[in-house]
Amino acid sequence: MSEDRFESLNEKVDNLIDLCAEMKRENQLLKADANSLQVQRKQLLEKNKEAKAKLESILVRLKAMDPS
Repeated sequence: MSEDRFESLNEKVDNLIDLCAEMKRENQLLKADANSLQVQRKQLLEKNKEAKAKLESILVRLKAMDPS
């Protein structure tokens, strides 16, 4: 193998290593974002559940106040 071809191959391997490292970092960030979004979704679902319960309680009280 000629020296030029060897250097070219070596450069391509180095580029692949760099790309893999970059993709690994990006994947870790995406996983962290996904976990954060799951936590946020759980919190929003809980708030929605609480709001629904409060609204149902208000409706029950309003119906109890209805004179008819």
